[in-house]
Formats: sequence, C-alpha cells, structure tokens
Amino acid sequence: MPKKIDHQKRKEKILHTALAVFAREGYKDTNLSVIAQECGVSRPTIYQYFKDKEDIYHYAVKLVTGRMFTKYVQYAWNTEDPILLRIQNICSDIIDTAGRHRGELISLMDVMIQLKKEGLDFSDIILRRTAKLHILFKRLLRLGINKKQIVECDISKVTQHLVILLESFSFQLSFLDSFDVEGSKQLIANYLESIRRVETHRFIIH
Repeated sequence: MPKKIDHQKRKEKILHTALAVFAREGYKDTNLSVIAQECGVSRPTIYQYFKDKEDIYHYAVKLVTGRMFTKYVQYAWNTEDPILLRIQNICSDIIDTAGRHRGELISLMDVMIQLKKEGLDFSDIILRRTAKLHILFKRLLRLGINKKQIVECDISKVTQHLVILLESFSFQLSFLDSFDVEGSKQLIANYLESIRRVETHRFIIH
C-alpha cells in the first residue's frame, strides 16, 4: 500500500530548505534543482508545490503572517481583556514568535538583503501582508477610544508607530545576538501606557 504523503508538511520542508539554500548560496545563484536535491525529492516534485523561487519566498511570508494574523483576530474579538492589553499581548506574541523562529527569520532577512543588492524588491508583499495587522490595530484603537479606555489620538499614527517598532525589533533580532526581548516588550507596554485614558474624579466641597 503506497505511503500517504502529507503534502502540507512536504511543502513546508521544501520552504525551509529553500530559505537555508538561499542564505548559503545566494538567491540569484540558487536554482530549484539544488533545492530539490537537498530536500531529497525530484525537481518535478518541487514544481508540484512552487512554480519558481519567487513563489517560494512569497509563500514563506504568507505562511508566517497568515497563521499569526488568524490567531490574533480570534484573540482580539473573543476576549474581555482591556483594549490596550489586547494590543500589548499581540505585540508581545509577535516578538516572542520571531524569537522562537529566529533561524527562519534570519534566512528571510538574508534573502531580502540579497534581493536588494540584485536590484529586486519584495517590499510590496511585506506591505500587503502587514496591511491586515494595521487594520486590526486601528479597529482595536477605535474601539478603545469609544469605550473610553484610550485617549483621543491619531489612530493611523499610533498604528504606524507600533508596526515600525515591531519591524525594528524583527531586524534587530535577526542581526543582534544581544537583542533584549523583554526590554522590547516593555517598550511597547510603555508606549501603550502613554495613550491610556485615566479617569479623573471631581471632588465637590460643600
């Protein structure tokens, strides 16, 4: 009886192998034959899952961001946590996830740097994949303002600040062995604290 193939598992194995080869050999000098050889499969098998190298890179970004976003949406709208705590927990999980998968993150960064040197730019797919996170943060911030948990603020600007911080932490995590994970999460917490609405009470003297 033929062995049943777990296609999703095989696709992800090809992905991780490809990222490692890209980082070692360079994106431009890597072909699908090399990836197939290191995966222990034939080149036609690779074509069952990916049409070319660019497709592999796009899938890597889509896989990571897609899974994370699904988890964050489920959490954001199915909890009674205060709004700022929801945002803080999402940011903390992004940082923790990047830390747990540091090897894959480094490979992705290596590929991005090589592509930049070769005159190619995949920043558009990064922007598309983070667009959903922008929308989620904006919706949560708006809800927080409506619930009087957050001060009136420029929602777009606050969202941009949060995403820039997360992107900066991701790059630092890739290149700095001394990156302070807990310190970065505390920085996010401090930033969010600055937009917390504090109730003031009037005291009437009779």
